[in-house]
Amino acid sequence: MIKILAYIPTLLYLLCFGLLLVIFHPIQWLCLKLGGYEAHKKSVDILNFFVVYNLLFLGTRITFKNKQIVPENVPLIIVSNHQSMNDIPALIWFLRKYHPKFVSKKELGKGIPSISFNLKHGGSALIDRKDGKQAIGEIMKLGKYIEENNRSAVIFPEGTRSRNGKPKRFSENGLKMLVKYAPSAYVLPVTINNSWKFLKYDGFPMDLGVHLKFDVHKPIKANSMEFDDLFKKVEQTITSKVVV
Repeated sequence: MIKILAYIPTLLYLLCFGLLLVIFHPIQWLCLKLGGYEAHKKSVDILNFFVVYNLLFLGTRITFKNKQIVPENVPLIIVSNHQSMNDIPALIWFLRKYHPKFVSKKELGKGIPSISFNLKHGGSALIDRKDGKQAIGEIMKLGKYIEENNRSAVIFPEGTRSRNGKPKRFSENGLKMLVKYAPSAYVLPVTINNSWKFLKYDGFPMDLGVHLKFDVHKPIKANSMEFDDLFKKVEQTITSKVVV
């Protein structure tokens, strides 16, 4: 019965989502051309505000818990588990003051209004998962970028999203490269819960009444310990708060 009731709200959500992407694509272009980075970033922030709260069509509740004192004017490496594409707009919006950039697969860098434009022109790293050398080079550039500009990089060490909420094995390679090339960074672990439930009907319709939760954990100075110890601590911190 819930699945049947979800069709109309899902259609409304998808319609508004698509319209937002189409409307904000030329807005992003104009902001970047006329106002540079800062204007473009503001347009991206506003877009993601609307994308996040578009979830209200589905009766979604959103809790973003951040009781931490997060250092400012330093590079940040935001590390999170990954459950659905709905993770990303919320991270962009709620952590907007840290200028988050993403490690993303290169396929998303073309063909998607607004999203592809932001990934290509907003400072994110587009990696080819089949070309290790290219991926390492892009992540290296992103590390240098956040180090020089005191911005943040977001990485999902699972690589692909979990379809049942249960964390997959974390891969250390991307985080290791970011830490190496942003040596003054702090690592900010974030746990996401319930995002996978949107897709429990294989993506259509989307589930109703999901309580989407984000928990920001205590930041860790990247060079305060050996990388292996840092990686284990970050993974354990994130996964220990996942509720399946």
